[in-house]
Amino acid sequence: MALLNFKKKAAPADLSNSAEVEAFLQGYSIEVMPRTAEKVEDFSALLPTGTRVYIAHIEGTPIEDMVATAARIKREGYDVMPHFPARIIKDEAVLADWIARYQGEADVDQALLLAGGVATPHGDFHSSMQLMETGLFDKAGFKRLHVAGHPEGNKDIDPSGSDTNVMDALRWKQSFNERTDADMALATQFAFEAGPIIEWADAIKAAGIDIPIHIGIAGPAKLQTLIKFAIACGVGPSLKVLQKRAMDVTKLLLPYEPTEVLAELAAHKAANPDFNIEKVHFFPLGGIKTNANWAIDNGGASARPANAS
Repeated sequence: MALLNFKKKAAPADLSNSAEVEAFLQGYSIEVMPRTAEKVEDFSALLPTGTRVYIAHIEGTPIEDMVATAARIKREGYDVMPHFPARIIKDEAVLADWIARYQGEADVDQALLLAGGVATPHGDFHSSMQLMETGLFDKAGFKRLHVAGHPEGNKDIDPSGSDTNVMDALRWKQSFNERTDADMALATQFAFEAGPIIEWADAIKAAGIDIPIHIGIAGPAKLQTLIKFAIACGVGPSLKVLQKRAMDVTKLLLPYEPTEVLAELAAHKAANPDFNIEKVHFFPLGGIKTNANWAIDNGGASARPANAS
């Protein structure tokens, strides 16, 4: 019934001058890779002051490139959160080395811990929970640890299509959150439809998971690009939003923008202030500049670049 009521109250697709969307985008984060960061001359021309910038660690990327990227973005005045993908970290010695490099060379004190999209682990670790269990992040004084969330499930974790293993992992992370002084959040996979996101957020809250959610949103991109990434990343029911759009010849060649999903989530948050999604995390699949400029055009003061403040 709540979902039906929500649909009736959904915000209009036009985000211009939307106070709800401006509030929802306050403190948004965005993701880069070393090779994409190199294309940005000045992050302060694109991102608001204090934006958290995740640095995705893709298999094969040298740690030296990751640390150099972190140091550069940190120098430009942004919070940096590098990925620590468990399955590409050989052992505790390598993990300790990465932490020391990020801390010593880039003044990093936060991390996104995840299993990583690798089928066969390179060494001792296969899950983010094992990374947390080492105690190395606590020993190094890291202040913030984010972990992965999956609004539409994850076939790698639950091949049967259930959510049994995902929920077990969330309960473990909830317990860890209760016994650590690090700030935690669930940084989620992207989805394209508000309904499944809201249902998932409400369900984990009902299950006692109160770790704040930073919802993954795909930034503007060509439709073909998004469909490719969505399939590769295991996006679930909301993939049909893209597939339906692809069948409409009038929309096939137009870039996708996250207008509708953000407007609906923002409206739901405005109507339900205790809704457990606290932040938006952008996956700039169509490019960092494209994503940042879309936010600037639609996010009001929440997206104003640092050099325009």
